[in-house]
Amino acid sequence: MDKKIISVINQKGGVGKTTTVINLAAGMTMKGKKILVIDLDPQGNATTGLGVSNTDSELTIYSVLNGNKKISEVIQSTKFENLNLITSNVDLSGLEVETAGDSRRAFKLKDELASILNDSGASYDYILIDCPPSLSLLTIMALVASNELVVPLQTEFFALEGLTQLMKTIERIKSNLNPSLNIRGILLTMYDKRNKLSGEVEQEARSYFKEKVYQTIIPRNVRLSEAPSHGVPVLLYDNSCPGSKSYFTFTDEFLNQDKLVESAA
Repeated sequence: MDKKIISVINQKGGVGKTTTVINLAAGMTMKGKKILVIDLDPQGNATTGLGVSNTDSELTIYSVLNGNKKISEVIQSTKFENLNLITSNVDLSGLEVETAGDSRRAFKLKDELASILNDSGASYDYILIDCPPSLSLLTIMALVASNELVVPLQTEFFALEGLTQLMKTIERIKSNLNPSLNIRGILLTMYDKRNKLSGEVEQEARSYFKEKVYQTIIPRNVRLSEAPSHGVPVLLYDNSCPGSKSYFTFTDEFLNQDKLVESAA
């Protein structure tokens, strides 16, 4: 399998990006995979959600993107086996202004990741990037560096309108900077089966994006929103709640995508 760098992306905030990153990462480590999570959001929620502080440290993705550190120097272990993390904090929000003069800045993350991918000692099965909720420089960096994208889609009014903007951005990046970029799948999140709208958005998404929409649906679930404040993925916080069950199923579905590709090859 070629190295998989996967960004979890949607320019809308609050759609379940970070929840998806940390639970997919945790789910895959439980299946014996070695995972690196890169927190690319200045809010640093993936960092705290994995139990690491996001307040003080030079060892962040910001230090890599501004040229002060090598990526190998900022990889931290977490309290979860086989799950490493590159943290983020609010310093990252200044990057766009600071790198304004650098014509190669869109490729900085890609170039840095190449150094890990070439280092056999750091053999990650997947690298997951938690993108900020905007179509900013950071998101462009992630799109340029990634092989594939997972797009969490909240099943609510206007959900699909936001997607068209994201699709345009993805097409632009494909034609100019990263021709091999693909959408791996769209994950329906915050699904409320008592709400008719959730079902309507699901139908609309499936009729438009067809098999790109994952079969697994992530429900609205109070345990999902409690887990981050305890610094653990919900899969470990409460492994039998509906949110956990759905992320376990999603992990299987996600990993099966590569099994299918490999068996087809």
